[in-house]
Amino acid sequence: MQDQLSRAVVATAAGGLLVFTITWAGGTIGSGITGHGWHAPSFAASTAATLVTDGPGALWPGAPVGVVYAGILGLLAVLSVPAAFLAHHFTNSSGRAAKGLAGRRELAGMCPKGIEARARELRPSLKGREQLHPDETGNLLGDLDPKGPELRSSYEDVELDLMAPRAGKSTGIAVPRVLRAQGAVLLTSNKSDVYAVTRAEREKAGRVWTFDPQGIAHTPRAMWWNMLGECDTIEAARRLAGHFVASVNDDTAKKDFWISAAQNTLTALFLAAARGGASVQDILGWLADPADRTPIDLLRDANLGAMAEQLQGTVRGAVETRDGIYETARQTVSCLLDPGILAWVTPDPHSPEFRPADHVTGTDTLYLLSKDGGGSAAGVIAGIADATMRAGVVAAERMGGRLDPPLTAVLDEAANVCRISDLPDLYSHFGSRGINVVTLLQSYRQGARVWGDMGMDALWSAATVKLLGAGLDDADFVQKISTLVGQHDVRTPSISKSKDGTSRSYSYRQESILPPDKIRALPKGTALLLATGVRPALIRLRPWYKEPGAEVISAAAKAETAAITERAARRWTRGASTSAPPRQRTAWEREAGRPR
Repeated sequence: MQDQLSRAVVATAAGGLLVFTITWAGGTIGSGITGHGWHAPSFAASTAATLVTDGPGALWPGAPVGVVYAGILGLLAVLSVPAAFLAHHFTNSSGRAAKGLAGRRELAGMCPKGIEARARELRPSLKGREQLHPDETGNLLGDLDPKGPELRSSYEDVELDLMAPRAGKSTGIAVPRVLRAQGAVLLTSNKSDVYAVTRAEREKAGRVWTFDPQGIAHTPRAMWWNMLGECDTIEAARRLAGHFVASVNDDTAKKDFWISAAQNTLTALFLAAARGGASVQDILGWLADPADRTPIDLLRDANLGAMAEQLQGTVRGAVETRDGIYETARQTVSCLLDPGILAWVTPDPHSPEFRPADHVTGTDTLYLLSKDGGGSAAGVIAGIADATMRAGVVAAERMGGRLDPPLTAVLDEAANVCRISDLPDLYSHFGSRGINVVTLLQSYRQGARVWGDMGMDALWSAATVKLLGAGLDDADFVQKISTLVGQHDVRTPSISKSKDGTSRSYSYRQESILPPDKIRALPKGTALLLATGVRPALIRLRPWYKEPGAEVISAAAKAETAAITERAARRWTRGASTSAPPRQRTAWEREAGRPR
């Protein structure tokens, strides 16, 4: 208490001295400049007393009172400018970053100048140009908290973002990344919000392809993708089969006998159809009738005798085993029994065909929309997404190693609608090829459920940029992040009193820079940035609706949302008016379009 009182007395005395000094100097300056003499009163306590009792005019009796006040106010104005600058500087310096987190200097490579220099190295098309648009230099992440500058990742970075629902994944990451993309775009989602906001703007950049087999945006089918077009090799056929298997198998690292055997069978059937010119409908028929020798004959005609023998061995095996394998395979591709989904992967002479190889070298946009859960088209979505990104790799090799402009792949809800089983292994490879992949998950555990603990660890390690947003409730994971962020020294004062007086000493202890509770309670719109080679930093996301030009985009989004609502109403009305009790089907053959 006594210590606080002493400080208050000192502060009051200092404030009074400052006021007296400004008045004394300002009044003298005003009197001298106006020609009333440079006669300064004595700088003494008696003068201060006169100032308090009679006011500033009594100290310069030969000068008008207005002149004295004008001089005081003028001096105060002159002094306030550097004072405000110093206050802003020290406030900004102390608030530049929380103690222990990265600041502007550590993140220089992600700031505008650093990221522009890196972009000129990665993109040959930028060489020789004096002025670059910021979006040509890298992917916007957000602003360094609290005062900036903006931070961007380079075009060789691959990103993993973990945020709870409604924490800003769509508005602060997915939408801005699609709108600002310089090259081709691929977006997966189980909602129509990002599609509604970005479609009109992306139409200005190039053609928009909307793959919507389950009516997420209720768009009429205006394209088709040759699902079997990429299955002319065993590797490609196995990859496609793996996507369908992953759509029903939560952890691809834990495949039991039936899952593995089903994938082998699907691989053989996909390869037979691709080499023999058969259709997806034919594959459904082969699955419905294991005794059909057509796929075996097609494989032998294509000089794939080993694959044909393997499929024949499965067919001729024990009936219980064979039926179990085929039933598992049927379940993995059950979404194709829906004629509405099947039509999107069936050749249609009246609709344009989506060709991944053409897409990745332009500025077109591919929206891949699918529901999650039972009956979803996740296997098909993963197949077309994987085919597009692999086409990007091939195109990059033809360009000398890297796509320019880069391909932007935003895998929103990747754990639900785009389960590419070896995505963790492909991540670093994509970055070196100019394919900017952004995987958005709700939690670390959600990813581990799909790719397994080892797969998710690999994905985490391969991502060169990681954003951790609000609402991460996994206690173990948040504790690990707190450990990664590190600790800092905290100085603690201690005061001791004795008969000789009061002494002050300091001790130091270490505390977490960001304890787990603070990481969990990150405000919406902020994220913890973990970038390779620098300390963690706190950033503020840049929602699309707060950016310049948001009014035009918002108006287009409202119009698109209204159109989606209207299409949904028409579809529901049409379905209700034409619905009839379906004919009962008791076997897979009838579901596959092959009546007994």
